[in-house]
Amino acid sequence: MGARGSTSARKRYSSGGYNEGVLRFVVAAVLASATALFAQTPLFPLKDVRAGMRGVGRTVFSGSQVEDFQVEILGVLDNAGPKESLIIARLSGGAIDRTGVMQGMSGSPVYIDGKLVGAVAAAFPFSKEAISGIRPIEDMVTRAFPTAPSARPSVALGGTDILSVFSKPEPVMAGGAQMADIATPVAFGGFSRNTLDAFAPQLRSLGLDPRQGVTAGANLPPELGNPADLKPGSMISVQLMAGDLSVGADGTVTYIDGSRVYAFGHRFLAVGATALPFALADVIALVPNVNTSFKLSAGRQWMGTISQDRESAISGELGKLPEMAPVTISVSREGRPIETYRMRMVKDQLLSPLLIQMAIYSAIDVTERTVGASSIRLTGEIDFQGSPAPVKVAGMYAMDNGAAAQASISAAIPAAYVMQAGYDALSLRSVTLNIDASDDKKSLNIDSVTASKQEARPGETVRLYITLTGENGREVTREADYAVPIGAGPGMLYFTVADASTTNVADFKQTVGATPRDAGQVIGLVNSLHPNNKIYVRVWRSNTAYQLEGADLPDPPASVSLMLGAAQSGLAGITQTRNSKIAAIEIDAGDVAVNGSRTVQVEIKQ
Repeated sequence: MGARGSTSARKRYSSGGYNEGVLRFVVAAVLASATALFAQTPLFPLKDVRAGMRGVGRTVFSGSQVEDFQVEILGVLDNAGPKESLIIARLSGGAIDRTGVMQGMSGSPVYIDGKLVGAVAAAFPFSKEAISGIRPIEDMVTRAFPTAPSARPSVALGGTDILSVFSKPEPVMAGGAQMADIATPVAFGGFSRNTLDAFAPQLRSLGLDPRQGVTAGANLPPELGNPADLKPGSMISVQLMAGDLSVGADGTVTYIDGSRVYAFGHRFLAVGATALPFALADVIALVPNVNTSFKLSAGRQWMGTISQDRESAISGELGKLPEMAPVTISVSREGRPIETYRMRMVKDQLLSPLLIQMAIYSAIDVTERTVGASSIRLTGEIDFQGSPAPVKVAGMYAMDNGAAAQASISAAIPAAYVMQAGYDALSLRSVTLNIDASDDKKSLNIDSVTASKQEARPGETVRLYITLTGENGREVTREADYAVPIGAGPGMLYFTVADASTTNVADFKQTVGATPRDAGQVIGLVNSLHPNNKIYVRVWRSNTAYQLEGADLPDPPASVSLMLGAAQSGLAGITQTRNSKIAAIEIDAGDVAVNGSRTVQVEIKQ
């Protein structure tokens, strides 16, 4: 573990930053010596690989000791992927004779005549022999650092599946069977079993294999480790979250070129350019399995940053760590505090929302039931650097089943929308969330709406009587007054009394899919969405109306309507709507979730 007790030989990792000073010189000297060592590693070109060649692989079977295993080249599988080839080999020796190819071996370097040929990367599930696909080192080095960043997909505010934006690994077909990338074992520390069960199908579709019960970085010391401790064949854990809840993806280092590190031999999540801290890990045990055996490992000391996650490898840099965002989730029941979780999380456009979603779900599952009627009130803030205000999180989720899932996605979707809006200035700063749970289903349905009069004149007041019903025959009434403006024209006036979902669609359907003009507009749109514990009255007419960059232009004069209609197809931000909103009224429904929609009409007379 190196000089763990000596802070004079390490940088201090604290709150995402590092102490400056003489330590910089010490680390630079260590990196310089490492550069001299690893830069001498010669590479074996793919064109020279022949069947029958024998080589040596290196990986960790126990603790941190890198050990050798034997490799027999069987041939080269050309065009295994788009302009990609795989070296097919039989592995033997050491623990491999009883485990076969293991999860956690991804990235294990293979040498022929002392030259690095590639990394163990793929295998046949249920294979009786340790037949593996070796990713050529040429592909790993040339494709891991592209010259231009790839575009990332965006998540809409109305989306329901954060995982759908990730690309899926494609298996390689060979001999009528599937040779697939070796699944990346992901260790979840502190998460409930139900959380892993709930998310396992989606995670496995991404080539990840979630596992519980092994620490994934919760107790790592804050100091940065000695780069000399990391070697080709060493086990590493890419840390996505560390603290009371922790997530780490395990694999093996293939190649170290100076301060640059290449590992895994295949994608992790294919998120492209990123900033994920990684730690040197110890192997605790090997678990033989009929399908695919795997290594159990635990992070030991911070080493550096993974900056690229590409098809052929993950790669990064030794000697510095990225800034991580603090996350705090407090759980209470009927106002009584139960537990508080504190973590630090990666700042990634795709990974961070997923981690928020899983952390909320687990925090609820540990203390509350996730099957059966329940209510969850979620409040808090997601703060971003470069933002004029934090994103406000507020909602009540009450249902017979699935309240935890609904609450968790409700916080993840706004975070994803902001982080993927295309503004680098909106960097995640912190997440603070409060969960208050109840076994009662605290929801009310809008059952009926009546108006005090069927006809009204300008200047008169129309009173709405709203009846809401709930569990066990519960009935609640609310009232709202609307004064018909002086000068209002004759015709039918409509009053739609609705929940937040219906109102949000009516108010923001033109703006949610539009490209925001600046960072302030991104935050403003998210914060303007209506919470679901209120009743919303929309007063409208059937006249043609327009929205200009989200602002209502109700019932414009004919001349203005003509110009707006002509400009609609050529001027961004102008959208015609099917009705003209005249006014809006909010009514507090209490500590309940409101559902449903009803509309009544009143005729305006002169």
